[in-house]
Amino acid sequence: MATMVADTASIDPRAEIADDVEIGPYCVIGPDVRIGRGTRLIAHVCIYGHTTIGERNVIHPYAAIGGEPQDYSYRGTDTRVEVGDDNIIREHVTIHRASEKEQGLTKLGSNNLLMVNVHVAHDCLLGDRVVIANNTILAGHCHIHSSVIISGGVAMHPFVTVGSFSYTGGMSRIYHDVPPFMIIDGNPSKVRCLNVVGLRRNGLSTEAIAGLHEAHRLIYRNRMGATQAAEILEKGGHSCAEVKNLLAFIENQNLGKHGRARERWRGTK
Repeated sequence: MATMVADTASIDPRAEIADDVEIGPYCVIGPDVRIGRGTRLIAHVCIYGHTTIGERNVIHPYAAIGGEPQDYSYRGTDTRVEVGDDNIIREHVTIHRASEKEQGLTKLGSNNLLMVNVHVAHDCLLGDRVVIANNTILAGHCHIHSSVIISGGVAMHPFVTVGSFSYTGGMSRIYHDVPPFMIIDGNPSKVRCLNVVGLRRNGLSTEAIAGLHEAHRLIYRNRMGATQAAEILEKGGHSCAEVKNLLAFIENQNLGKHGRARERWRGTK
């Protein structure tokens, strides 16, 4: 099926547009952009820089992808944005290309939903099946693992890591890493409880959920260190893969600056 392009769209002839792409009115596509099959740009979408968009994405009006990072240190090098497949990117979403401080890449995986007015800053790496609600701001260098839900109006500090199967409550200020499997909420944000509903929906076993319940009790209610908690969990038969994942995340987090594993006390990249 041929690509459908509105008469008012502005597409640089050097852009690589696959078959079956729909480009609506007043879209602007730069020279170093690649767009995969079946992707729809509904209207007024701007895609700049060295940006690759995968297949079957739906990008809504006034989204801007691949703009320069909001970073004074950026000197105009060819950093990149990569977007996977089957994502829904709603109105006024901004995804900025990377700075020159890490891998030179801002990346969004597949099967994600970014709701209205979400900002994904430079050098952020997002996994798959991530849902981010309206007006949430990810600062630079955030890493969001797969199967995460972030509610609306959340402000996330640079270098924060968000673990898989976690849920972040609306209007939270996130300046520590978010442990996997947990619900975190508030300003200042705190781990509140286990994300039981999310774990069940994602098919985690009863045994895994029971082990994570016990790990939460020991670490976040009894204030026990991860090493001591690991010994008790092992003796109690709760040392499943999910619990080991949680404990490793917490141990790594504790090595970081202000509860952010990727920001070490000796300085960041």
